[in-house]
Amino acid sequence: MADYYWLVILMAGAPLLSTGQCDVSCKGQDGHPGARGDPGRDGWPGAKGEKGETAVMDDGPVNTAARLWLKGEMGSRGLWGPMGPKGYRGDVGTPGHHGNPGPPGPDGLKLGQNTGLLQHAHSAFSVIRTSNIYPPYRQNVTYQETVVNRPVDFNTATGHFTCRIPGVYYFVFHSVAKVSICLYIASNALENKLGFCDYNRNYDQVLSGGVVLQLTVGQKVWLESFRDQQPDSATRDDRDKQIIFSGFLLFSDK
Repeated sequence: MADYYWLVILMAGAPLLSTGQCDVSCKGQDGHPGARGDPGRDGWPGAKGEKGETAVMDDGPVNTAARLWLKGEMGSRGLWGPMGPKGYRGDVGTPGHHGNPGPPGPDGLKLGQNTGLLQHAHSAFSVIRTSNIYPPYRQNVTYQETVVNRPVDFNTATGHFTCRIPGVYYFVFHSVAKVSICLYIASNALENKLGFCDYNRNYDQVLSGGVVLQLTVGQKVWLESFRDQQPDSATRDDRDKQIIFSGFLLFSDK
């Protein structure tokens, strides 16, 4: 009975629902677009691809034209850039090979010419007195042998050395005899003569003396015998005697 009652109600309400439908003229308004959503998260990295095949080398001739086509043309030279800072000093390298000898120099000039090159000049002598005669007092010692005389600035006959190259010279003598011999080194460049004597009683009497002198052109240097304490018999001695007199230029004046 109850089921029948609900069926009567539904059938009675059906005409009411049909009469309530809307026609075309009652269309609703369009809605607004929705807001853009937030970007999604990055996806996971993809898997690594397979390795490619190995390139094959061409066994044929090289195509020069193709190479030139692939290579670009040389550009113009650029401007010099600014100089950089000075670098550190490097290590010293190994010595190089000796170079070839240079050509011969010009011929030298004679000493007599006014060249201004006197500092390159040379002068040296060494002479020997071999006479057994005792050298006479207050006379120049003369010599019988010449060892060196370059150039010829020493006169063995007079016993004089004559300066032709102004400068500083060194002179020295040595004598050997059975009796005492006293000798001066004399020069017109000295105010006083320099005397040398030795009176030891050895069988062979040895005497030496030397001096450094500043000489100008024309000044002379010589040895001269003099008497000091020798007995009168000394001058009559005829045994072997030897006197060696030497001198040389140390350096010339400019």
